Amino acid sequence: MFAGNVDESVVRTVTVLVIACPHALGLAIPLVISISTALGARNGVLVRDRLALERMRTVDVVLFDKTGTLTRGRHIVSGVAAADGSEDGVLRIAGAVESDSEHPLARAIVAAAKERGALPAASGFRALTGRGVQAVVDGVEHAVGGPALLRERDADVPAALRDRVEAWRSRGAAVLYLLRDDRILGAFALEDEVRPEAREAVDALHDLGVRVAMITGDAREVAEAVAADLGIDEVFAEVLPEDKESKVAELQARGHRVAMVGDGVNDAPALARADVGIAIGAGTDVAIESAGVVLASNDPRGVVGVIRLSVATYRKMVQNLVWAAGYNVAAIPLAGGALAFAGLTLSPAVGALLMSASTVVVALNAQLLRRVVLRPGAPS
Repeated sequence: MFAGNVDESVVRTVTVLVIACPHALGLAIPLVISISTALGARNGVLVRDRLALERMRTVDVVLFDKTGTLTRGRHIVSGVAAADGSEDGVLRIAGAVESDSEHPLARAIVAAAKERGALPAASGFRALTGRGVQAVVDGVEHAVGGPALLRERDADVPAALRDRVEAWRSRGAAVLYLLRDDRILGAFALEDEVRPEAREAVDALHDLGVRVAMITGDAREVAEAVAADLGIDEVFAEVLPEDKESKVAELQARGHRVAMVGDGVNDAPALARADVGIAIGAGTDVAIESAGVVLASNDPRGVVGVIRLSVATYRKMVQNLVWAAGYNVAAIPLAGGALAFAGLTLSPAVGALLMSASTVVVALNAQLLRRVVLRPGAPS
């Protein structure tokens, strides 16, 4: 009788020890972390701080720095108007005048002009410091410049151009003019080019229930125009570089959890202050060092990927912990003989199979994380 009890006790003890082996619990979190880090890296999301990635699922406001993040940081010709003649004609003449200039606005005009045909030959190029440039095209001297050039030549904007010029100015566009002698032949609106993927990023963030804000040092008219185009919820305009951090703090003081996205040296304090700092990979080293997550590309849709990765990673961690802990809670009493009175017991061999099965379930569940689509519009 005693010997029988000892044998049974040993079997129960061994079965409990086999089932209680914490393989599943030990793998539940590290395996998910390893797979999520690898998944992020394959999708251009480099995680420098695991806690930053975990906090990303709780973010309710994403604050984008405008230049270089939502926009390309380079100007394009967004409007052309001719006082008389064709718009293509005045643009091609302006392109010829600007063809030897290295100014970013000049490069934008030349690029737009070349899209509409070959440029006429220009000679006698001369830069007018702070005012514009001039050159001879088709034997006639022409000049391209802004308001300073108009003031110098006492030129008035023709009535045929006035409405369009005012509309461009109201949305914050830079306006340049083509002049022959003191007469304005045409006008051109130049604006910082919005990244085509920025609109998708904003829409995807809204779909996730996240508000989108934008911060910039540009004039309020420029900022409001970009915000209206992209559907951004809140704008901080005309912000000095040293004040960006305070705007992050302002959002946090309202009870928001903020992710800041930036690429420049002056974004570093704001990136460090935010609940999650996200640096654009093409940004400065200082910005990258201040961020917990780095996007390898300039695509703002990567921010959506970070949120999706954070949510999916947390979900898998919870699922694995629930399974591993639940398995032990149910199996250990059974292995200890809690239902022996009903004739239900477990042998050490069956316990070993259950323990292995639990580990396999945890591992397979973690592998399902690889099926998560991080990029909006990407195939699953």
